Amino acid sequence: MIKALISVWVSFVMMFVSFIPGFVPPDDNSDKNYPYVFVHGLFGWGQDEGINKDIPYWGATSGNLMSELRNEGVECYDASVGPVSSNWDRACELYACLTGGTVDYGAAHSAENGHNRYGRTYDEPLIPDLGEIDEDGMINKINLIGHSFGGNTIRLLAQLLSDGCPEEVAASPDDVSDLFKGGKGDWINSVTTICTPNNGTTMYYIAKDLHLLTFVTAFVLEYCAIMGRSFLNGYVDFHLEQFGLTYVPGSNESQYTIAEALALMLSVEDNAVRDLSPDGAEELNQMTKMNDDTYYFSYAFSTTKPGINYPDIQVPIASTLAILVPFASMMGIFDENRYTDYNIDESWRENDGLVNLKSALYPIGAPHSDYDPNNIQKGVWTVMPVSRGDHGTAIGIGSSMDELLQFYLNMIKTIDSLPSD
Repeated sequence: MIKALISVWVSFVMMFVSFIPGFVPPDDNSDKNYPYVFVHGLFGWGQDEGINKDIPYWGATSGNLMSELRNEGVECYDASVGPVSSNWDRACELYACLTGGTVDYGAAHSAENGHNRYGRTYDEPLIPDLGEIDEDGMINKINLIGHSFGGNTIRLLAQLLSDGCPEEVAASPDDVSDLFKGGKGDWINSVTTICTPNNGTTMYYIAKDLHLLTFVTAFVLEYCAIMGRSFLNGYVDFHLEQFGLTYVPGSNESQYTIAEALALMLSVEDNAVRDLSPDGAEELNQMTKMNDDTYYFSYAFSTTKPGINYPDIQVPIASTLAILVPFASMMGIFDENRYTDYNIDESWRENDGLVNLKSALYPIGAPHSDYDPNNIQKGVWTVMPVSRGDHGTAIGIGSSMDELLQFYLNMIKTIDSLPSD
């Protein structure tokens, strides 16, 4: 009963409905197809968590998308990373998950944020032959798909694989993680973001205006700490052992009390909150650049329309998930940032209930072009047609499995049709 109640509660916390695949995939002309790794967003989970058996993140109310894709012959995996962790910590965890070994958050980053350098150990890599050369002389690559905040995570991972991090190499030259050495940009065939706050979300500023940001952050972290030190640890895994806030599943040890760990984590900005702000996202955009070996795709959704009497604002459409209506409404009138010099105007009003359309389309300043099945280039964001629906559409809340499956099969067919090298 407790697990069932938690499952229902977490499904609402996901805050993530109607589907319109807005494109026709090209014919498949590729000579090699690569596995797909799906990365969840904020408050999400992957295949390692017990909750995924009761409520799959990928599929939600429509069923288990991963199982359906595998039945269609798609090699796919749904990775698990910290649901409220910073983008940096999530990228480090994703690398260790993919390649096996111990999570290394970096000597410089860990010292700056006052947490442990190393996290949990993955005994087996999710993709055993990643980066190796196959019998045909081709590199074994992966396709990364990220929903919501997961899109930011895969963007950062692709950047670190490509160019590494000189600061981390300088901070620990003798035992630096291979992730920070770079030179692995050709491991990634494609990066696909879905409903991703590439430029942050104005909900961050709205929460600050309502004086909710600190309270909500503290509440969420305390919830993680209580859950992460209970018998339900592992059923829902928050991956915050670097702060001592949660236990590694199967363990019951931490160097900190909950109060100490909570105080430590609240004293730094090494969590998802800062990264979800437009200012935090701009830092990510300045850090990342396009890799000429990688294809980039973005899928955005809109659940708002111009108001009847006030066409300058955006109001939620009737099918918007009820829990998202207040957020969509507030974002639909917000057009001024009173905290920093990051410019917010009325062009940010259209949204999917959590992420502004302007943010989900592509990182501001990055090279991009609208989808043309006959002209998909590497190193350029291919912006797919905007679909009608809210933030939960792409993971199956309120849609049928047939609709959801077809959307992803079209996506995968588009990627698999691209030339391999």
